[in-house]
Amino acid sequence: MKRSMGIDPGDARIGLALSDPLGVIASPLTVLKHVSREVDAAEILRIAEDHDVDKIIVGVAYGADGEIGPQARKSLRLLDQLARMSSLPIIPWDESGTTQAAQRGMERDAEIDARAAAYILQEYLDAQDC
Repeated sequence: MKRSMGIDPGDARIGLALSDPLGVIASPLTVLKHVSREVDAAEILRIAEDHDVDKIIVGVAYGADGEIGPQARKSLRLLDQLARMSSLPIIPWDESGTTQAAQRGMERDAEIDARAAAYILQEYLDAQDC
Protein backbone atom coordinates (compact mmCIF):
# COMPACT_ATOMS: atom_id res chain seq x y z
CA MET A 1 0.00 0.00 0.00
CA LYS A 2 1.05 3.56 -0.57
CA ARG A 3 1.89 6.11 2.09
CA SER A 4 1.22 9.82 2.51
CA MET A 5 3.99 12.29 3.35
CA GLY A 6 3.58 15.38 5.51
CA ILE A 7 5.84 18.41 5.18
CA ASP A 8 6.46 21.22 7.68
CA PRO A 9 8.32 23.86 5.63
CA GLY A 10 10.50 26.32 7.51
CA ASP A 11 13.08 28.97 6.78
CA ALA A 12 16.05 26.85 7.89
CA ARG A 13 14.65 23.30 8.13
CA ILE A 14 11.93 21.18 6.54
CA GLY A 15 10.30 18.48 8.62
CA LEU A 16 9.07 15.30 6.93
CA ALA A 17 6.67 12.66 8.21
CA LEU A 18 5.15 9.48 6.78
CA SER A 19 1.90 7.67 7.30
CA ASP A 20 1.73 3.95 7.89
CA PRO A 21 0.68 1.96 4.78
CA LEU A 22 -2.98 1.98 5.89
CA GLY A 23 -3.02 5.77 6.16
CA VAL A 24 -3.99 5.79 9.84
CA ILE A 25 -0.92 6.87 11.83
CA ALA A 26 1.64 9.58 11.02
CA SER A 27 5.21 9.32 12.30
CA PRO A 28 8.14 11.75 12.11
CA LEU A 29 10.66 10.78 9.43
CA THR A 30 13.50 13.29 9.13
CA VAL A 31 14.50 16.92 8.95
CA LEU A 32 16.11 18.42 5.85
CA LYS A 33 18.27 21.52 5.88
CA HIS A 34 16.77 24.16 3.56
CA VAL A 35 19.02 24.78 0.55
CA SER A 36 16.83 26.23 -2.21
CA ARG A 37 13.27 25.57 -3.33
CA GLU A 38 14.43 23.45 -6.30
CA VAL A 39 16.97 21.43 -4.32
CA ASP A 40 14.54 20.96 -1.43
CA ALA A 41 11.76 19.78 -3.76
CA ALA A 42 14.07 17.32 -5.53
CA GLU A 43 15.21 15.82 -2.20
CA ILE A 44 11.63 15.61 -0.90
CA LEU A 45 10.52 13.83 -4.07
CA ARG A 46 13.49 11.44 -3.90
CA ILE A 47 12.53 10.52 -0.33
CA ALA A 48 8.87 10.21 -1.34
CA GLU A 49 9.82 7.76 -4.09
CA ASP A 50 12.02 5.76 -1.69
CA HIS A 51 9.04 5.37 0.66
CA ASP A 52 6.37 4.64 -1.97
CA VAL A 53 4.44 7.86 -1.26
CA ASP A 54 1.30 8.54 -3.31
CA LYS A 55 0.44 12.04 -2.00
CA ILE A 56 2.20 14.88 -0.24
CA ILE A 57 0.55 17.14 2.34
CA VAL A 58 2.27 20.52 2.72
CA GLY A 59 1.67 22.57 5.87
CA VAL A 60 0.71 26.17 5.15
CA ALA A 61 0.70 28.70 8.02
CA TYR A 62 -2.43 30.69 7.21
CA GLY A 63 -3.19 33.73 9.38
CA ALA A 64 -5.96 33.84 11.97
CA ASP A 65 -8.48 35.02 9.36
CA GLY A 66 -7.20 32.64 6.67
CA GLU A 67 -5.00 35.29 5.10
CA ILE A 68 -1.84 34.36 3.24
CA GLY A 69 1.12 36.00 4.95
CA PRO A 70 4.86 35.75 4.21
CA GLN A 71 5.32 32.27 5.73
CA ALA A 72 2.27 30.89 3.93
CA ARG A 73 3.58 32.29 0.63
CA LYS A 74 6.89 30.45 1.16
CA SER A 75 5.04 27.18 1.81
CA LEU A 76 2.84 27.69 -1.26
CA ARG A 77 5.93 28.34 -3.43
CA LEU A 78 7.41 25.00 -2.25
CA LEU A 79 4.05 23.35 -2.96
CA ASP A 80 4.08 24.82 -6.49
CA GLN A 81 7.66 23.64 -7.05
CA LEU A 82 6.75 20.10 -5.95
CA ALA A 83 3.72 20.12 -8.26
CA ARG A 84 5.87 21.24 -11.21
CA MET A 85 8.37 18.43 -10.59
CA SER A 86 5.96 15.58 -9.84
CA SER A 87 2.63 14.11 -10.88
CA LEU A 88 1.79 13.23 -7.25
CA PRO A 89 -1.11 15.07 -5.64
CA ILE A 90 0.36 17.92 -3.58
CA ILE A 91 -2.21 19.09 -1.01
CA PRO A 92 -2.02 22.25 1.14
CA TRP A 93 -3.07 21.85 4.79
CA ASP A 94 -3.45 24.54 7.46
CA GLU A 95 -0.57 24.00 9.87
CA SER A 96 -1.49 26.66 12.42
CA GLY A 97 -0.14 25.68 15.82
CA THR A 98 1.53 22.42 14.82
CA THR A 99 5.05 23.42 15.90
CA GLN A 100 3.73 24.49 19.30
CA ALA A 101 1.82 21.20 19.60
CA ALA A 102 4.90 19.20 18.61
CA GLN A 103 6.96 21.01 21.23
CA ARG A 104 4.43 20.71 24.07
CA GLY A 105 6.05 18.99 27.01
CA MET A 106 9.40 18.60 25.24
CA GLU A 107 12.55 20.59 24.84
CA ARG A 108 13.12 22.09 21.42
CA ASP A 109 15.43 19.72 19.55
CA ALA A 110 16.56 18.86 16.04
CA GLU A 111 13.49 16.68 15.46
CA ILE A 112 10.84 19.29 16.32
CA ASP A 113 10.22 19.96 12.62
CA ALA A 114 9.66 16.27 11.84
CA ARG A 115 7.23 16.03 14.77
CA ALA A 116 5.41 19.12 13.46
CA ALA A 117 5.18 17.43 10.04
CA ALA A 118 3.69 14.37 11.76
CA TYR A 119 1.07 16.60 13.43
CA ILE A 120 0.19 18.14 10.06
CA LEU A 121 -0.10 14.73 8.45
CA GLN A 122 -2.07 13.24 11.35
CA GLU A 123 -4.60 16.10 11.19
CA TYR A 124 -4.99 15.45 7.47
CA LEU A 125 -5.38 11.68 7.96
CA ASP A 126 -7.93 12.17 10.75
CA ALA A 127 -9.96 14.56 8.59
CA GLN A 128 -10.21 11.87 5.88
CA ASP A 129 -12.13 9.62 8.28
CA CYS A 130 -14.97 12.15 8.68
